[in-house]
Amino acid sequence: MTSLTYRLSGVDLEAAEGLVEAIKPLAQSTVRPGVLGGLGGFGALFDLQAAGFRDPVLVATTDGVGTKLKLAIAAGRHESVGVDLVAMCVNDLIVQGATPLFFLDYFATGRLSPAQAKAVIAGIAAGCREAECALVGGETAEMPGMYAEGDYDLAGFAVGAAERSRLLPQSVAVGDTILGLASSGVHSNGFSLVRRLMAEKGLRLEDPAPFAPQQSLGEALLTPTRIYVRSLLRLHQAGLLKAAAHITGGGLIGNLPRVLPEGVVAKLDASRWQLSEVFVWLAQAGGIPPAEMFRVFNCGIGMALVVSDAAQAQVMLTGLGETVFPIGTLASGEGPARVEITFPTGWFG
Repeated sequence: MTSLTYRLSGVDLEAAEGLVEAIKPLAQSTVRPGVLGGLGGFGALFDLQAAGFRDPVLVATTDGVGTKLKLAIAAGRHESVGVDLVAMCVNDLIVQGATPLFFLDYFATGRLSPAQAKAVIAGIAAGCREAECALVGGETAEMPGMYAEGDYDLAGFAVGAAERSRLLPQSVAVGDTILGLASSGVHSNGFSLVRRLMAEKGLRLEDPAPFAPQQSLGEALLTPTRIYVRSLLRLHQAGLLKAAAHITGGGLIGNLPRVLPEGVVAKLDASRWQLSEVFVWLAQAGGIPPAEMFRVFNCGIGMALVVSDAAQAQVMLTGLGETVFPIGTLASGEGPARVEITFPTGWFG
């Protein structure tokens, strides 16, 4: 009788241990003030006082990348989804006025490929550096039978802090201007619909992108979610930011009302911002009506901001590298906050 081992059952402890050693330099590259210790403990320690906070409120978020992972796996391109994972979490922190402090990841797979896992975690570290957020730990789970060969799943967890008096939203009122910050593409929502469209059109990831022929479809669709942390922190520190909404699943219609008070209508004019070609293609190729486009995709706006001085805010954000559009204003209404969007005929092509 063959003696059973964990390796024969499909779990390679040595590979997992080797991965931990391989990613320690990646985690070290993200260290920021407040981090105590390094990888390897049962938990991560963080000193809020050392990070400069006096009366902090902690803010925590968690998210994943969704079925965009299917494209990354099929294309064999894993770094960008690590950035996506961080972006989906830290962008949710900053809209509440919180500075991202530390990040943890969960990587689950059927059979651990150290090269694949390291590529993903390298992307996570890159996202953390961009957000000035420390990668303090995580979990790698090898679960034979749970995932198909080559498949993996990701979850991210971020913690930030804000001084109690600086939490957002604050003092949002009728007459305020709404600025939109350009997205980098589809970001990390709506990929089940994107994949369905690709299947119906017989498109492969290596084909030229119909909306960007200089790139493959895989390269274009795997463009990572933009991280807005540095820009919004600077705007908030300048006293110009009243509220912000990260435009993810649900689009502008579903996300902007979450930061608005009752009795307010956000009146948006879609002709005020540039619709990315990927969204024109999705709408035309899939016959997707505008109402569905605005409900599923960001449609070119990755972050919506309510500001107190639109001109000054726009100058500052542009100087920080953002593409900024004045997309609307807040008007009085009745009942729960809502969004109304007008757009020119043929805006989606």
